[in-house]
Amino acid sequence: MMTKIYFVRHAEPDIKIKDDMTRPLTERGIIDSIKIKNYLENKSISRIYSSPFKRAVDTIKSFADSIGLEIRLVYDLRERNIGTWVDDFTNFAMRQWEDFGYKLEGGENLKEVQVRNINALYEILEKNRGENIVVGTHGTALSTIIKYFNPNFGYEDFERIRPIMPYIIRFEFDGAEFVSMKELKY
Repeated sequence: MMTKIYFVRHAEPDIKIKDDMTRPLTERGIIDSIKIKNYLENKSISRIYSSPFKRAVDTIKSFADSIGLEIRLVYDLRERNIGTWVDDFTNFAMRQWEDFGYKLEGGENLKEVQVRNINALYEILEKNRGENIVVGTHGTALSTIIKYFNPNFGYEDFERIRPIMPYIIRFEFDGAEFVSMKELKY
């Protein structure tokens, strides 16, 4: 029984807001969330999950409202906790991808992010076999999921998708067994 999970990385956030949890979408992000709604409407989605962060929820809210489904918040799907605001994100990200155990004080390393996101993913799979699911997520969190199933995914791949907001990738599973992933155009 095939399960399809559409991971939707959030639309463009307002980076002037430094609080990760409450950072909203920009005007462009709001417009792009409507494009996401239109793309997903014919995918027979039966459940919607999301990181609790505002930008992830707001990217899929229009879609959820349009089909009358509740967005179930999963705290373990949240984005990586950097620890403190990082002005030179590129160098920080490069260092984390070179060393999955590297983190700043009070922050998370990519291995920790990967473990909690993969655990959340397998819980979602267990509860929704054979269904089509949407998961609202983030660039780094999603990249660690991709790397779990494709160990060759690295920093260069992360950098390629980093500016793409929103971004959709569909994973297919047969039961709990990974079958494929595919980037989608919306």
